[in-house]
Amino acid sequence: MTSPRPLEGVTVISLEHAIAAPFCTRQLADLGARVIKIERPGTGDFARGYDERVDGLASHFVWTNRSKESLTLNLKEAEGKAILDKLLSQADVVVQNLAPGAAAGLGVSAAALHPKYPGLIICDISGYGEDGPYRDKKAYDLMIQSEAGFLSVTGTKNDPSKAGNSIADIAAGMYAYTNILVALLKRGRDGKGSRIEVSMLEALTEWMGYPLYYSYHNAPPPTRSGAAHATIYPYGPFEAGDGNTVMLGLQNEREWKCFCEQVLDNPALVEDIRFSSNSRRHANRIELRRMILERFAQFSAEQVVQMLEQAQIASARVNSMHDLWVHPQLAARQRWVEVDSPVGPLPALLPPGKNDSFEYRMDAIPALGEHTDSILAELGYGKRDIVALHKQGVV
Repeated sequence: MTSPRPLEGVTVISLEHAIAAPFCTRQLADLGARVIKIERPGTGDFARGYDERVDGLASHFVWTNRSKESLTLNLKEAEGKAILDKLLSQADVVVQNLAPGAAAGLGVSAAALHPKYPGLIICDISGYGEDGPYRDKKAYDLMIQSEAGFLSVTGTKNDPSKAGNSIADIAAGMYAYTNILVALLKRGRDGKGSRIEVSMLEALTEWMGYPLYYSYHNAPPPTRSGAAHATIYPYGPFEAGDGNTVMLGLQNEREWKCFCEQVLDNPALVEDIRFSSNSRRHANRIELRRMILERFAQFSAEQVVQMLEQAQIASARVNSMHDLWVHPQLAARQRWVEVDSPVGPLPALLPPGKNDSFEYRMDAIPALGEHTDSILAELGYGKRDIVALHKQGVV
């Protein structure tokens, strides 16, 4: 029998929408925290309406909102604020990624809450931070990818490209998650709450550390090179004789020697001065690519992969999303489970990081306002009161 989950007994109140904050709080829920998601009556988190790809539910919402309770609450109403205040008096963590200044306007800023609840951990997620010239700018994921220079190093020579997923949101959500865990540890020692501020720009800039340092002192930055590595060669996609693509990567001279002898069947290349180091291989990559493609043209992609495996050279298939759903490694490790939802059971990936002392929480994705009445009852509201709150548009 496994131990209790690490965050059982921790209550999180989240005023969240879209991705960064929901991604953070879903991970807290995975570890056992009770996450109460505050949503607007009638509409809820606007990510609920992004698409209908998961049996009528939105793909982003399904991904980031399992194991939460949905409470609809109109925070522009005095009674709505009173309900929120009752929740906050029992909470451990508050997370919000509202528009700049909105948290202060609703009275849920750290300045407003910490005098009343000094033990609260308050995490504010924003695009650019609470001060500075960009403080009030709208910050969607693509805007942050642009500002953080990600597009300048991603794509092809002629066409910069965004990431295929919301990496700025994900980065911010991850740093919010880890900072909250640290704050909980700290509070366990000194009993004091914390105010955490996470900026999407700063989170993604941290992830840009390699290209930043590569271009230190105005050195040329990494070039956009499609799926190939910008500075290591050969490292990227190569077409085989059957028209399929093989992804391969070499990291050191030992691998280069094996690649020449066992895959290219050309041991003389090991001594070729043009290719005697990574920087030289990169400088002469056009000629080297021609040689590799000539060799690979004699084989199918599967045969090339077999040669690479035998030579212990890293390789990979270029999988589609359909391939990933049925990836044999994920299946063999039993990483897919089912969670409930308003439309029935749905597959969900277990959180990365297996821990043998507890099982992750994998509960249902909530319908809008599904837990409103039960939460109000917990707070002491009677049935008549709850009906009245619904009629008044408070919940």
